[in-house]
Amino acid sequence: MTLIAAQDHAHGQEPGQQAHDNAPSAPPPRASRRPRRASRHPLRAEFLRGFAPWTGVALFLAIAVAMAGTSAQWQGGWAETRGRLHTTAVLLGVPLALAAGCRQGGRERRRRTEELMATAVRGTLARFLAAALPVACWAVAGYVVAAALTLLATALRATGDRPDLVAPLTDAVALASAVLVGHVVGRRLPWRLTPPLLAVAGYVVLGFVTYDSTGSLRHLTPIGDTSDIDVPVWWQPLVMAVWTGGLAAAAVLAYAARRRFTALLPLAAAMAAGTLLVQTGDGLWHTNPVARRQVCDTSTTPQICVNARYEDLLPQVTAALADLTGRLDGVQNLPVRFTDLPGEPGPDEVRLPITTPIGWTVVRGRLASPRQFAWEAGMALYDRAECDTAVDPSVARVDEAVQHYLAPNPLAGDFDKLEAEGSEADRAELRDRLEARARLREMGGEERRAWLSAYFATARACDPSEVPAL
Repeated sequence: MTLIAAQDHAHGQEPGQQAHDNAPSAPPPRASRRPRRASRHPLRAEFLRGFAPWTGVALFLAIAVAMAGTSAQWQGGWAETRGRLHTTAVLLGVPLALAAGCRQGGRERRRRTEELMATAVRGTLARFLAAALPVACWAVAGYVVAAALTLLATALRATGDRPDLVAPLTDAVALASAVLVGHVVGRRLPWRLTPPLLAVAGYVVLGFVTYDSTGSLRHLTPIGDTSDIDVPVWWQPLVMAVWTGGLAAAAVLAYAARRRFTALLPLAAAMAAGTLLVQTGDGLWHTNPVARRQVCDTSTTPQICVNARYEDLLPQVTAALADLTGRLDGVQNLPVRFTDLPGEPGPDEVRLPITTPIGWTVVRGRLASPRQFAWEAGMALYDRAECDTAVDPSVARVDEAVQHYLAPNPLAGDFDKLEAEGSEADRAELRDRLEARARLREMGGEERRAWLSAYFATARACDPSEVPAL
């Protein structure tokens, strides 16, 4: 041991240092394999779990199912789509949003955590928004998805005009406002029956105010009182958003703000917007400029015009009337055109068979029955409605023969069969009518054109002596 110590000292080492150096070194501390997870915002759980996502799903399904069930009445027409989506979002979406916000507002009473939440560091307004905003955002998201699918469905069958993207924004503000107001009511009246009762009350009030066509308060509802050819003035959606959003903000601040007098500012803005809406009245809407013009096919006689709102229907209408206009080639005394504008047609014009409301003549961008459409167009070429007495039977047979030659009624065969099985008078009338049809059909081309020219010169005459006989 002395020798080893001496050797260690000779080499500049302390005794026992070599043995210590030869010992295995301690392993370094193992680094953590998982990085420390960053703290998540408290709103994350509110947005991703719980009641809020189901609110968005419920509102989406309510609007989507209602729109799908009535798709034949709006798909293909942008104005019809705007009106139907607007009405559905307000009459179904707003009551649902009120109920959802109310239920969320009463959850602290149901959980018996009111006293515990009152001791939290965050203020009342922060806690209110943390619970209400996720529901409002999900409600708006559900509506936006349903609205986007609705607009896409119309874009696939659109017949002209253009989409209106302002109305969905106004509806989104109304839905978010309804959630906030419902949340305030839920905090104040946290009973289990409050949400459904609030939804029913909202539906009744909206329906009553909207369909009261004589009251000025109807202008305060997000639905409005419009037709398919009306569009709002440019500032109406902004003022409507201030009206609905201001009321909701005032209710929230009056309930949850530390200085409740701050609710006076949004309340004053809402009152100013509401006053402007009521005083403007019917001036909030005006006729769509597109509805005041039409597009025409001038290669036919008469010319065929459709309203510019449905300009893409012109090829279908022209094809449906091709046989009729072909048989009128060279005939004189005809109207200049089939017109499709608001108001009465001009002196040398006749009304095109109606293409609106969507869902009857036109379904999803297509003519439902081209034969029916052509028959109605042929009927419009003569009009004896202003005659003081009933049309003479001989004139009625001539009119029916002309109508049958140009574009027969799709149900003419069924009517003929019924009369053939009827009384003797019915069979006699049927024979006279068939003879008149045959005489017109068997005329030569020039003779028929001359006769039709004389006939259309008396298309509105009531005296039987003025109408050429068959």
